[in-house]
Formats: sequence, C-alpha cells, structure tokens
Amino acid sequence: MISVVIPAYNEENYIGACLDSLMRQTLKPGEIIVVDNNSTDATVAIAKRYPVRIVKEKQQGMIPARNRGFNEAKYDIIAQTDADTIVPADWLEKIQEALADKSVIAVSGPATFYDMSANIPKLLFTEFHTIVLLAIQELLGNGYIFGPNKGLRRSAWEKVKNEVCLNDTEVHEDIDLSIHLSRLGKIKYDSGLVVSSSCRRWKKIESYFEYTYRGIKSIRRHKRLVVKSHRRHFAGRFPINKILRPN
Repeated sequence: MISVVIPAYNEENYIGACLDSLMRQTLKPGEIIVVDNNSTDATVAIAKRYPVRIVKEKQQGMIPARNRGFNEAKYDIIAQTDADTIVPADWLEKIQEALADKSVIAVSGPATFYDMSANIPKLLFTEFHTIVLLAIQELLGNGYIFGPNKGLRRSAWEKVKNEVCLNDTEVHEDIDLSIHLSRLGKIKYDSGLVVSSSCRRWKKIESYFEYTYRGIKSIRRHKRLVVKSHRRHFAGRFPINKILRPN
C-alpha cells in the first residue's frame, strides 16, 4: 500500500484536478494525505469532496508541510506530488514497481508542463527542465528526487527525518532530502515516470535565481556527503570541487 502526500497552500485552482488524477490510479492509494499549510481560500473545502485525510500544519513552508505529511503516512511507501500537478493513471503502479528492487530507496522522474506561456515552446522548456534534473543527479552522484514526482520508502524517511534541514530559505528541500537519502541506497531516475505540472513558478524570472541560490547552498552545506556519494558513483567524472569550493 502507498501513502500519497500533497502539501497545499491556497491551491483552490489546482487541487481538484490533482485529486481527480489520483482517483483514476490503476493501483489505488492506501491513503491520500492533504497537508493544509494555512490556506485562506477554498483549498480545504475542495479537498473535503474527496476520500482524503486532511491534516493541518501551522508552520508555514514546504519543508514543514512535507515533513508533516511524511510523518503522518501509515504505509511502507510514501509518494509525494504537488497540488498543481496531474499524475498519470499508472503513477503509483510505476512507483511500486521501482521500489520492488530492494536496493532502491527512492524513485523520481521528470515533468511536462500544461500551462506554458505561448511565447515559450513547450517542448523546448520541457527538454531544458529534464536536462537540469539530469545535471543535478550527476552533480549529487546518486540521483535526485524531484518534488512533485517522487516515491520513497517510509523506512528511509524514518532514518533521515531528524537530519533533514528545516529552513526553506537555507536549502532547496528536494536537493537536501536527496543528499540525506543518498547514503541509504540507490535513488532511481525513471524517465518513463512523467507527471504534468503547472509552470506558474517558472514564469517569474526570480524563481530561476532563487532555486539556483538555494540549490548551491544545499550542496555546500552538505559538501562532505555530496563528495562521498559522488566519488562512490562517478569516480571523479564531474568537476564538483569547482562548485563546492567554500567562499
């Protein structure tokens, strides 16, 4: 069985489509946990129309909301997606298949984007995003779990939940979690595990600077873990020291 976690803050325009996609899964989720992160719109009212469990996280931020959902999960596999993401019907089935390999402790895949600006070619941006994901994996040395498209073992979360960083401004939450999980086993990238997400955050130029800044801070903060993982998996193929060199 799989626990699905959806952090949500003011997602009234998106969460219905997300939950509709989860209702169509070929492998039915054991539970769906919507983490209400102090929404002031109709997010909770919409979520109540579905067979989900709603929990409240008063501390604002993606990390507190994500962690609360993971801690609430009851089943051996935890899947996470975003409230503005639509998952394919076989999403949970593919996550379970990937984690049937005991050496794999987490799995992730890319995204396409359903609301691209008419000024930006959809395929071009999707390819660019995929290249970025692959570059981060190469840099980290043992895979990368992408926020709206990931599954992990609950046993792995239990081992790292007291180690992960808690400040959204200090780290990129997905990179931070990937680094902490990397010491436990293989993080698998499945190019066939594709979700469809909103591009709304990437329509703002400041998002590119913010995510890059937090990503670099995450890697520098955990330099020793990253270098160890990188050496183990890639044997010096990537010039990581240039990026990790402290100020």
